[in-house]
Parts: sequence; C-alpha cells; structure tokens
Amino acid sequence: MPFKTLYNWLDKGWLDIKHEVLPDHGVRYRKSHDGRGQYTRGAKFINQRPDEANLRQEIGHFEVDTILSGKTRGEVLATFTDRKSRLMIIRRLPGRDSKAMTKAILELNAELRGLIKSITSDHGKEFAGFKEIEACGIAHYFAHPYAPHERGTDERLNRELRLHIPKNQPIESVTDEELTMISKYLNWHSRKCLGWKTPLQVFFGDLSEKFD
Repeated sequence: MPFKTLYNWLDKGWLDIKHEVLPDHGVRYRKSHDGRGQYTRGAKFINQRPDEANLRQEIGHFEVDTILSGKTRGEVLATFTDRKSRLMIIRRLPGRDSKAMTKAILELNAELRGLIKSITSDHGKEFAGFKEIEACGIAHYFAHPYAPHERGTDERLNRELRLHIPKNQPIESVTDEELTMISKYLNWHSRKCLGWKTPLQVFFGDLSEKFD
C-alpha cells in the first residue's frame, strides 16, 4: 500500500494507530520541485503515439529515462529502450539538464543513422528540448503525469540496471567498462517476451531486413 494512502487514512481517522509509530514518526516530506510539466506546452502525449510504437511493430521507437545517483548534481545516466526489441542503450551525461539530454538523443540518432522514429519520456526538465528534437525528425511523446506504467518497458529494465548500480552509488564511480558489462548483460539476455531471443538478435535482425 502506498504511504500516501496510509497517511490520508490516518488523517481521516480511519485507522486506530498514531502517526508517531510510523517511519520518521509520521512526518511527511515534500519532494523538491524540479519543474516537471512546465516545459511541455505544445507537446504531444502518449495517446497520440502511432500503433507502430504502441504495438511494438517496428524498431526505432524508444522509451527514454534518466538514472540518478541520489544527488541533486553530478553525472546521470540516460537509458534508451527500444520498445520492440527491448534493447537498452546507456549513455553517461554530465548532468540532468535539457542541453545534455537533447545532445545525447541527437548524437545517438546520428550513430544509428537516423533510425530513431520516436521517443517517449516523462515530464522531467531534461526533456525541455523536445521541440529541437522534433525539428530533427524525431517524434517526442510525453507520458501522462504520475503514470510510470505508460513507460513500462524502460521502467522494468531500469530496475534490472539498478541491481548493478544502487541508488546511493554516485554515477561518477561507475566506470565505462562496468557500463559496457551491464549493457551486455541486459542485451545478451534471452527473454521470453522475445521468443527466447536476445534484444540484440531482434534489434539487429530487423536492421538487416531493413537494409537488405
């Protein structure tokens, strides 16, 4: 049960326990505001995303997220997960800002020779550059607020990544070699949802068909 629900029930007197017995003695802390939702005027939302992305019919539709270390500043990881193949690409960013994220998206698209058709993200401030991204031919769709299930593919794989990089570990302490090994583990691991193929097999199998 979410703690928010529990606290609301306590406030209404529906539970016969005291706030003092709860973690932190029932004190609720507000998260610092990070500007979410202020940058998305004129944006497209996930309900406008085409069936090719929704139904995982083709590669090139990515869910994008940011992995933090618990610090407010410092390096972060950007994760790009292809919806069809479940291939996850990890990029190290100098910080959680829109300039760094926009640069990473456009550089990755160049590396993939323009393969990225769309990205889906949350409303984090790092995605404020969505208009610049769309001007380069990449559709950018935003999930609805407080709906992480709408980016379930990336969320689930991020949890797998967190098994190797705990939340309290600074990203700066993770070497490039370690990131490569984590990527290999995630992308060389056969998955039931892919008919026991690996994400790499599905992704590059589709690529070979495309360029035949």
